[in-house]
Amino acid sequence: MQGLISQEHDQLLRRERALLENLRVYLARLDAPDEDQALLQRALAQLEELFLLVVVGEFNAGKTAFLNAMLGDRLLTEGVTPTTAQIHLLRYGAELKHEPTADDYTIIHVPVPWLREINLVDTPGTNAVVQRHQQLTEHFVPRSDLVLFVTSADRPFSESERTFLERIRSWGKKIVIIVNKIDLLESEAELDQVLEFVRTNARHLLGMEPQIFPVSAKQALQAKQLARSSGRDMPYGPLWDRSRFAALEQYILTSLDASARVRLKLENPLGVATRLLDRYSELIRSRQDILKGDFQTLDIIEEQLDAYQSDMRRDFRFQRSHVDNVLYEMAERGDRFFDEVLRIGRIFDLVNSEKVRGEFERQVIADTSLEIERHVNELIDWLVDRDYRQWRAVMEYMARRATHHADKMVGQVTSDFEFNRQNMLAGVGREAQEVVNSYDREAESLKLAQEVQRAIIQTAALEVGALGLGALLVAVLHTTLLDITGILGAGAVAALGLYVLPYRRAKVKNELRERINLLRGQLEGALERQFEQELATSIQRIHEAIAPYTRFVRVEREKLERIEADLQSARVEVTVLRQNIQAIGAAAASTA
Repeated sequence: MQGLISQEHDQLLRRERALLENLRVYLARLDAPDEDQALLQRALAQLEELFLLVVVGEFNAGKTAFLNAMLGDRLLTEGVTPTTAQIHLLRYGAELKHEPTADDYTIIHVPVPWLREINLVDTPGTNAVVQRHQQLTEHFVPRSDLVLFVTSADRPFSESERTFLERIRSWGKKIVIIVNKIDLLESEAELDQVLEFVRTNARHLLGMEPQIFPVSAKQALQAKQLARSSGRDMPYGPLWDRSRFAALEQYILTSLDASARVRLKLENPLGVATRLLDRYSELIRSRQDILKGDFQTLDIIEEQLDAYQSDMRRDFRFQRSHVDNVLYEMAERGDRFFDEVLRIGRIFDLVNSEKVRGEFERQVIADTSLEIERHVNELIDWLVDRDYRQWRAVMEYMARRATHHADKMVGQVTSDFEFNRQNMLAGVGREAQEVVNSYDREAESLKLAQEVQRAIIQTAALEVGALGLGALLVAVLHTTLLDITGILGAGAVAALGLYVLPYRRAKVKNELRERINLLRGQLEGALERQFEQELATSIQRIHEAIAPYTRFVRVEREKLERIEADLQSARVEVTVLRQNIQAIGAAAASTA
């Protein structure tokens, strides 16, 4: 049976190593600080070390007195002030020797046989005046396999002790409570009252009822010293009985046999793993909350851009209607012109085609080309101005987002995540602001006007070289309209007759409207295509500007989802390992 247990322990040991190594990788991907990585490294190393029993408590609770009683001599300095300024690691040695280290603790080699299998740690008081004492204690507790929590019978479970116990609990450590200095109590009833108080508070703080040993370390040490002076190996007598130290010593030296110590040592890294899993799972949730806000930001920007495009298309139709109105008015003037000119009373005027052309240009064409050019330029200015405003609105919204959630990171966990995110937002903002600052409205308007003009020329299929928009419109009208008036030559009077002229007048008016409608369609089509092209370009510029931020948010979300799944798998493995360890312990107990 022992061979089977050892084999199972070995299998659990390998699985725990793999768990801790995987957890180191996961934490590295979350930019975990060096101290957490070092914690995992120490947990791995401790699997190969002796059983580590750590003694903690307030500075005057009697921790050092308890250790001296365990060792059977006053080997460690005791006092009413914080005398333990460093952590003392007690190991077996052939002779008493102090060995300072560079890691804020002193190794004390003691010739006590049972230290061959157990290492003892004496820590500074948790409420010592020197803050460094508490830091040292809290740094060493995660490395323990078993915690002996010493409290004083004359002031059990102070506020600082309760706070410290809650911190120990979060590491998943097995805790044994020692109520020291029971010799200060006057009666058994008073002791029972103290023990019940400690038991109730411990159950409330730890969620379980730990083992509690009431002792008088002072009396125990005195009894051992008396026994040694009498040449006896074991203490005895009323003093030893009153100390109640035998039960505690029996538990540490006998009940914690090799199998029990192995189980506790296997459970120790699981407590460290659980603590880190809880911490970084919360960190992932915090980052996911931030990224959720970032995705909402991107969604809002997309909604704004969709609304912007809808508004622009609606407003464009209104802006373009000014051009349509100019052409409609020219068509109305054309109707009136032909009604006035193409009639019998002006038959001789019709013979003079040059005169008719002049009147047509003055009365019908008039300043149409200038009006159209003016409205087109207004439309271009409107488009450039709206584009600029939309840019500023999006980038100002991004700038506000840049500082949002900055104070919602978990605890003291710091990493490159928030730093990279803030830099990404700041970088996008800087680049976008540079684009906005370099926005030359006149240059943009001129460029767009040239593109519109080129589009109209290409649509009209005219070889007009470098004509302006106004000259282009006159050219189009002349090529289409003056041919109509050309039918009225000097030799056409007789041919037209009184009945033909009204027919020709209606035909000319219809042809004028058809040519104006054709011109309107060409102009509207060119403006529509150019508008859509510019609108698409504007939207694309914004998308390109925020693309680094968009990619960061998407990639970070996918990364967090993968790590979250990995941490969940690790948590399941912790649960399974803990159940297996408990099962082995139960099997060993039933065999015994």
